[in-house]
Amino acid sequence: MFTGIITDIGRVTRLEQRGDLRATIQTGYDTGSIDIGASIACDGVCLTVIALSRDSFDVEISAETVSKTSVAGWTDGSRLNLERALKVGDELGGHIVSGHVDGVAKVTLVEDEGDSTRVLLQVPETLARFVAPKGSVALNGTSLTVNEVNGTTFGVNFIPHTKTVTTWGDVSEGDDVNLEIDTLARYVARLREFD
Repeated sequence: MFTGIITDIGRVTRLEQRGDLRATIQTGYDTGSIDIGASIACDGVCLTVIALSRDSFDVEISAETVSKTSVAGWTDGSRLNLERALKVGDELGGHIVSGHVDGVAKVTLVEDEGDSTRVLLQVPETLARFVAPKGSVALNGTSLTVNEVNGTTFGVNFIPHTKTVTTWGDVSEGDDVNLEIDTLARYVARLREFD
């Protein structure tokens, strides 16, 4: 489990297809404190560490994950939002995030509003019903509050701090974004199926 509070910006330094996709991700984390088998959310995708070096970690990514996320667009040099798994006693500053991406949203508008940046995203129709005004979503692993919803489009705002400590300062129209809907919304919708 994660909180959606990004704690590092990593960089892809190698991608290699060997059955599954293997990625090496450079990090500012102390890799001596990371165990093999640990979970790290990489742009919101929960991935398992399979190897470590002084300043990077390796993960294997299944074809299923590549097909359902923005991982297919990663290249050498791609910057990624990183978050280590939540530990008992850690502050829950965002919301409960599983790292299980539900789908890919597309950025349709990027517009400055004062010092903040307003971003509109188009979400797959099958997921639109789970996105609610003032509800939570995780976008590329970042816990965000939804401002408004209009059909399959919703908007969020990024304050200057968030743009500095995440990759959101680089956002552009047309970008694919990993979307994880709020866990609570998913279960409420499932329970309503039995009414």
